Amino acid sequence: MSEAPPRPRRVVVTGLGAVTPLGVGVGELWRGLLDGRHGIRELAGEEFAGLPVRVAGVVPVDPAGLLPRPMARRMNRAAQFGVLAAREAWVDAGFTAGGTRESGVDPARVGVSLGAILGDASVLVGGDRRLREKGPRAVSPLTTPMTVPSQAASQVSLDLHITGEARTVTSACASGTEAIGQAIDRIRYGRIDVALAGGAEAVVTPAIMASFAAMRALAGGDAASGLSPSRPFAKDRAGFVNGEGAGILVLEAEEHARARGARIYCEAAGWGLSADAHHMAAPDPSGHGIALAVRRALRDAGAGVPDVVHVNAHATATTEGDLAEAGALQAVLGDRAVPVTALKGHLGHLQGAAGGVEAVAAALTLRHGVIPPTAGCLEVDDAIGLDVVTGAARALPEDGDVVLSNSFGFGGHNAVLALRRVG
Repeated sequence: MSEAPPRPRRVVVTGLGAVTPLGVGVGELWRGLLDGRHGIRELAGEEFAGLPVRVAGVVPVDPAGLLPRPMARRMNRAAQFGVLAAREAWVDAGFTAGGTRESGVDPARVGVSLGAILGDASVLVGGDRRLREKGPRAVSPLTTPMTVPSQAASQVSLDLHITGEARTVTSACASGTEAIGQAIDRIRYGRIDVALAGGAEAVVTPAIMASFAAMRALAGGDAASGLSPSRPFAKDRAGFVNGEGAGILVLEAEEHARARGARIYCEAAGWGLSADAHHMAAPDPSGHGIALAVRRALRDAGAGVPDVVHVNAHATATTEGDLAEAGALQAVLGDRAVPVTALKGHLGHLQGAAGGVEAVAAALTLRHGVIPPTAGCLEVDDAIGLDVVTGAARALPEDGDVVLSNSFGFGGHNAVLALRRVG
């Protein structure tokens, strides 16, 4: 007789790391979210002069300055964000700084799973410029290895000496959330015991800003006015704000975490995927694909609608996208007044890193019992029909134990993560 398939293991979150427009570190992220602050700034560089939109969510510290110079020179900006966030998450999980060698963990039982759309587009652009201006000898031999979207995952693996696997997921703006979901399954079914999972992205570049502006997708406005130009779910929302950063979680088999006495933030209970099959960029206005991903995440978590206590929405502040997500949530949750928040008013849209950072915030919401407000949203659009948390942070309700974190991307990629409170 054939052997029975392995029983899925429970997966928990034991560490968090983040580099965002609100600053370096999870503490800076969480304080900024609770205070309702945003990290969207005017792009002052000469290369951005003349662009129709010159505001973005940029990390306020040069990540290269926080790493040894020889190491930083071999990493693109997204990889620098990823390594810094991974180091923080690793130590936060109770492991020793320096990686698996110093932590007594089998490096072959640890993996990396990061989402990225491009990683860092500026490296290839810079190489092309040097080729045209100075000829082929001026192009660095590091251009190719620093251009691939997988560079962040490979650099995290190198930095922490992780040999189990180093995976990269590219599914537009759903990349970070899908990368977390894939890591959950790798642990569930015994391929690895620990994973660093999330996303890293650095695409605030002139060409990409110009492209988004040409699509009429970007919000402009005065970033210094106090009110965020990114206004998810708001009546006056006018488009998304491009952003950069990284967010990484340490996921771990529960028995592995408990055996070493690790602190547990929450359970990584399930995840769901779907595809709209509707348009190369626009969301399906019916929201059917989004609703399917939400239902699949709940089913995978062994949860039902009554268990949902909060939703960390994708909500990019585009008119069509916010309405599609709101309609999908209404279709799944029915008449339950589940509090919803959207973090892109604080951060801008971090692209492939958005799901990682938002999952970090969702885990903190479960840990601390507090829901951050939606920055930039002064008046919720009547058509949204959701209980959007605005103005100030709100206590997490006690009549449920599941938080959903949503991510949706160009081309109809939908990914939803379900996290569960641990008693």
